[in-house]
Amino acid sequence: MKKFLSNLWKGIQAFFTGIHPDLQDAIHTGVVITEAIKNFVDSPFADALTSLTKTTVDDKLKQALRLALPKILLQLKLAEAVAGQDDPQVITASAIKALQSLDGNIKSAMLHNLSILIAQVAADGKLSWSDGAYVLEWYYKQKFKAAA
Repeated sequence: MKKFLSNLWKGIQAFFTGIHPDLQDAIHTGVVITEAIKNFVDSPFADALTSLTKTTVDDKLKQALRLALPKILLQLKLAEAVAGQDDPQVITASAIKALQSLDGNIKSAMLHNLSILIAQVAADGKLSWSDGAYVLEWYYKQKFKAAA
């Protein structure tokens, strides 16, 4: 089983290194922003997004993420308590509170889904769900966590 998993990771790594650099950047963006959401407690999300991405993400992508994130959070049912709201900061704060109340695998699953959806926005629709699921998991464990 260990050898199988090692071969699987190598296959995903080969896939990742073979995709366009823009998609690699999108995957990184999905992981970084989701990790920030995981760690935020009371910070307004728009300010956090700006400070996180000021050197790596252009203004057009920041704007796309600001528009898409509240919709994603609502569709994931992470902000049901404020479903009638349209203020992105209120929606994000509610989603963060909801994420904080989740345990173990459920929380991990929601964060994984969020990463994929953010990466899809960052990739401007050029990343499929299935590719995103595999590559984001690999990237998070092998690149992002290893660099931390």
